[in-house]
Amino acid sequence: MKRFLLSGLAALSTCSAAIAQTTPAQTEAIVRKVADNIIRSTSFKFVNSKTGETFASTKGKDTSGNVKADSKFNKWMYVNGVLTVGMVRMTEVLKDQAYLDYSKKNFSFIFDNLDYFKKQYDAGNKNVEYRPVFRMGSLDDCGAMAAGLLDLYPADKRADYMAYLKRVSTHIIEKQSKFPDGTLARTGPRNMTLWADDLYMSVPYIARMGKFTGEQSYFDFAIKQVEQFNKYIYDSATGLYFHTFYNDENMNGVAHWGRCNGWVALAQVELLNNLPANHPKRPELIRLLQRQIVGFSRYQDIDGMWHQLVDKPDSYAEASVTAMYVYAVAKAVNEGWINKRFISIAQNGWDALAKKVTADGQVEDICIGTSVEEDIRYYYTRPKETNDTHGLGAFLMAGAEMLRAKDKLVDINKRR
Repeated sequence: MKRFLLSGLAALSTCSAAIAQTTPAQTEAIVRKVADNIIRSTSFKFVNSKTGETFASTKGKDTSGNVKADSKFNKWMYVNGVLTVGMVRMTEVLKDQAYLDYSKKNFSFIFDNLDYFKKQYDAGNKNVEYRPVFRMGSLDDCGAMAAGLLDLYPADKRADYMAYLKRVSTHIIEKQSKFPDGTLARTGPRNMTLWADDLYMSVPYIARMGKFTGEQSYFDFAIKQVEQFNKYIYDSATGLYFHTFYNDENMNGVAHWGRCNGWVALAQVELLNNLPANHPKRPELIRLLQRQIVGFSRYQDIDGMWHQLVDKPDSYAEASVTAMYVYAVAKAVNEGWINKRFISIAQNGWDALAKKVTADGQVEDICIGTSVEEDIRYYYTRPKETNDTHGLGAFLMAGAEMLRAKDKLVDINKRR
């Protein structure tokens, strides 16, 4: 009887240790739930904060600095550029036009109303909606949104879209602040500082323009940035990237912040995704990407998540970096850049992310917008929110890529 009880307990323990994997059907349902919630939540209206009036078009309205886009998904913010990429990928993988149509409607809503706000901006009101479109003073203002816009451009070839995209190319390549060696940099909050985030705010768009135009100079610029960022912020001791490099002091910052490491991964993947197959730099770029994947995989939790500070397990588990890493690994496997056995890393991460989706399609535990600071506590204490826009585009990209990987997925329990 005692022997039977012990064997029964052992069997129970084995069953409880079995890992519940997300099936392709469940993955599709989850990404649709998140994307559909975003679509339902977007009002495509403006609101006058002073009068309370809401309206779908600014045409014929008196100019007022109180008018703002009602929905966070109609804002001109880099996070919504990533969201556009995610929505377009959803249409490509699911063959469902609704997600592309949503992004087309979003950009039409913005561009159809730009003149109203530009008149105010030109008159000296710098606190108007869509100010980043007009000022184009930083990579945050333009790079990620331009990447999303170029993804949907083949489906809506408006002349004003292409005019804007050409402005972005000129800004990034010719006007954006750079170190003396040509590495992209920021002038604030500290002058001549490299942010890891900026690899995504530049390279994915520039690589897309290289593919779109066939001009080698775009690829040359994008590759140089990837190589230079690896030179300045890659940390060989951890296999991770520092958030910053301070050029005035020739040193790195304190944090291996999660989402900035995710931005680096996405940028390297998106460059490879647009680079000609026979480009002589492709092997080197794949090596850099695989080096990063191996590096961050060392810090994945047993439940599949990565943390706000990737190498600090006492920081909170964070959804945006996890989604970015899942996408990077799954995309690299799907394209044949790395061995297909790496898919288990993405699979573990996706299984964990699936548990972060609420019943109504919101994603939990996304770190809010984050600047750079000299002390590590700043990163530890950044708030996390449910459905913050900084993680939604990457979540859709990850889910779409996991659907593409469905024939490569493994039964993790059989490998135990």
